[in-house]
Amino acid sequence: MSECGANYNRLNDEIRSLCKDAGRDESECTLIAVSKTKPVDLIKDAYAAGCRDFGENYVQELVDKIHQLPGDIRWHMIGHLQTNKVKYIVGKTYLIHSVDSIKLAREIGKISVKNGVISDILLEVNVAKEESKFGFLPEELEGAVREMSSIEGISIRGLMTSAPICDDPEENRVYFRNMKQLSIDIKKQNIDNIHMDILSMGMSGDYETAVQEGASYVRIGTAIFGARDYSDHK
Repeated sequence: MSECGANYNRLNDEIRSLCKDAGRDESECTLIAVSKTKPVDLIKDAYAAGCRDFGENYVQELVDKIHQLPGDIRWHMIGHLQTNKVKYIVGKTYLIHSVDSIKLAREIGKISVKNGVISDILLEVNVAKEESKFGFLPEELEGAVREMSSIEGISIRGLMTSAPICDDPEENRVYFRNMKQLSIDIKKQNIDNIHMDILSMGMSGDYETAVQEGASYVRIGTAIFGARDYSDHK
């Protein structure tokens, strides 16, 4: 087995164990292999090890890879998405994680209706209120959700966040816990077309804490594929 295939299996086993220790069913959290900037051959290695969920940050790279890889892969758009790029990925992605504005949600809805599909999306939350990050602020979220609930062509499935980069993952526990509470609070509102069954949070440096606090998806790249080369991304 390849190195990244072995890494994937090790991490998958660890996530299952973390779920069990937290009193969760091991099926409640899925590992997304973040394959941005990684060559197709490495993705095939992870696929051969059983991975079916892959995350990409760049639209052109995502579209290029879809045509070169097996059709049963579930592609996740996890990077910042510009409205003028929406038309290239609607109908091709399993889940769009990074919806960070009402304007973007409307564009996804419009293109989805045009293509006769319903796009599953997550709303990105800037839970730590970092100036460098995209996303809704926690206090803006409920109002935005209510406004987006009437948009045709989308199904809001939950929330996503990227917690601060830190040396001690314990520092991010409060943010993951706040995300879980946000999803619970919105779910209690029983707003039409709003489902809060997905929480996308946790990366290579803090996925253990995220799983303990209720993550449905963790997005791990470096710990599977190694360090990334950004010199030629699109």
